[in-house]
Amino acid sequence: MTARIDQLFAGPARPLSRPGHPDVASGIAKLPLAGPVRLTATGLDGDEQGDRAWHGGPEKALHHYAAEHYPLWRTLYPDSPVPLAAGAFGENVSTAGMTEATVCIGDVYRIGGALVQVSQGRQPCWRLNRRLGSGDAALAMQTAGCTGWYYRVLEEGLLARHDPIVLVERPCPAWPLARLIAALFTADRDAPALHGEWRAASLLAPLAPNWRATFARRTETGRIEDWARRLYE
Repeated sequence: MTARIDQLFAGPARPLSRPGHPDVASGIAKLPLAGPVRLTATGLDGDEQGDRAWHGGPEKALHHYAAEHYPLWRTLYPDSPVPLAAGAFGENVSTAGMTEATVCIGDVYRIGGALVQVSQGRQPCWRLNRRLGSGDAALAMQTAGCTGWYYRVLEEGLLARHDPIVLVERPCPAWPLARLIAALFTADRDAPALHGEWRAASLLAPLAPNWRATFARRTETGRIEDWARRLYE
């Protein structure tokens, strides 16, 4: 499989506002780049995150979002204060032709001069609500399963707009991100196969450690964690 970087984004953390609330620092408002820009083990040069406790780091070095999803968001949020097009959700890489249905956990891609591996999906947080001026945008993203995904960096290198994205290895072909995201953000907590999905997901070696730990804990306890703190201010 070969695709290309249609848009490349990075930028500094900036204040993200909501009337009646203190500003928070966020890297969600990124700037388009032509490149080349260096991708290191912790992200693109010049790219920042507002809260490094939850954003960025080696397991979230590069965020990829499918441009195919934006028509849905324009339908759901026609009054969004920001244009709902590539770059709106703070992604670094925007493409057409790659989605959660076609990308698998653990996929290794040669992107420009770098080698990266799909490490996890995105768990949207309340900063997305501020970005779209709506209290339910983060919940809508996880419910739709249109979250995008993150890469860890196996080989550092330069990226530029229009660079090819070439699939090098697919160690987990039975686990497209859509399946993994459905297991994490399940709509049916009583589904008979759910515990089996959790157990299998907890054993996926390429999956980010925090996701594997979440699935393992659910397997042991039978309980899903409270998402309120992440989804709502």
